Amino acid sequence: MNQVAITIICVDDDLTVLNSLKIELENNFGEQYVIELAQDGEEALEIFAELMDNGYEIPIVISDYIMPGMKGDELLRCIHAISPKTLKIMLTGQADIEAMGNAINYANLYRFITKPWHDKDLVLTVKEAINSYFNEKALADKTTKLLKINRELERLNQAFSRFVPKQFLKLLNKSSIVEIELGDAVQQNMSILFADIRDFTKLSEKMTPNENFKFINSYLSCMEPAIIENGGFIDKYIGDAIMALFPESADDALKAAIGMLTALNEYNQDRQTIGYPSIRIGIGINTGLLMLGTVGGKSRMDGTGIGDAVNLASRVESLTKDYGVSLLITQQTFELLQDPNRYALRLIDRVQVKGKSELVTVYEVFETDLPTIREAKLANKTKFEEAWLLYNQASFPAAAKLFRHCLCQNPGDRVAQIYLERCQNNFNYHLDEAV
Repeated sequence: MNQVAITIICVDDDLTVLNSLKIELENNFGEQYVIELAQDGEEALEIFAELMDNGYEIPIVISDYIMPGMKGDELLRCIHAISPKTLKIMLTGQADIEAMGNAINYANLYRFITKPWHDKDLVLTVKEAINSYFNEKALADKTTKLLKINRELERLNQAFSRFVPKQFLKLLNKSSIVEIELGDAVQQNMSILFADIRDFTKLSEKMTPNENFKFINSYLSCMEPAIIENGGFIDKYIGDAIMALFPESADDALKAAIGMLTALNEYNQDRQTIGYPSIRIGIGINTGLLMLGTVGGKSRMDGTGIGDAVNLASRVESLTKDYGVSLLITQQTFELLQDPNRYALRLIDRVQVKGKSELVTVYEVFETDLPTIREAKLANKTKFEEAWLLYNQASFPAAAKLFRHCLCQNPGDRVAQIYLERCQNNFNYHLDEAV
């Protein structure tokens, strides 16, 4: 407090009154405060402004009411406009109710003292005003510091949310990341989405490490919004791969995947305009029971989903390479869709994936295929599925005929091409066996 010059300003047109005020205040506060005097409102404002400019602190202004020119209530209103925190005390012997009201309402008047005053009352009033001023100042400083701390905490929470999604905390019934402990886990049915860039190794070989880094970030930034907008959260990035979880519904996961593929089309258009090659991705979705929680050790832990349903989603994403398609979902996901007919999809296979003894039924979702290919697949859907049934009944010639029809109508149907080749290979195999 002593590092800054602290001043009390006294204003009165009567020099005798001013001197009396100064003597009384210096006797009681002179060692701590500078006492400045002014004989009218204009002089007081000049002194006030000069002191403020020079860094003085002015906790109190004591002013008479009846003065030539600017009256006391007007002066205190002006000072309040300049320094609202400065406390105002009015000396009055003749002040009317209106003047007092103005001072109270517009100048935040702290007290008024009647003339002639009692010395003890004056000193006590000034002491209380000083204590009030510095208490308010201390409180304001604490509030400022708390606001700064809160802003910093908010920034930290926002930063932490990039590493630990809010949905993750909510599912674990935690309000803050500081509550997370190793081994915290919950079991829940979710839809799991895996997405991966095709031929990323070949693509990355043509880029410098810095170019690789920038590319990955631009691609992942393009994919993220569709996941967030559809109620999912990103469990982890695995190089160029994305694992996302959808706790509410299978439709959320499928809509997110469709949104990602739509965003990829726009992303590729931008790449092509600057001479970069287009990229392709594969997305696999499975729905099932998993454990969501924290894994790791004392010094480093991570949040993730673990379970057979997660592994299957990853395997299904890998199958997109084999079939030359962008998006596959499992039977478990298909059955939980509110209305599968809303989507352009078709059953394409029952396969045995690594680590699974039972066959897994998978569906192709071709919602984002080129319009001509999409419409042709929809038009041939019945014949394709009939051909698929014949193939699974080992009626290879009949199945081949229908698959060939699908290809004639839609030469870009990679899955129909695969099945036609399978029919031919199996038919020849059976012919060889018969011979």
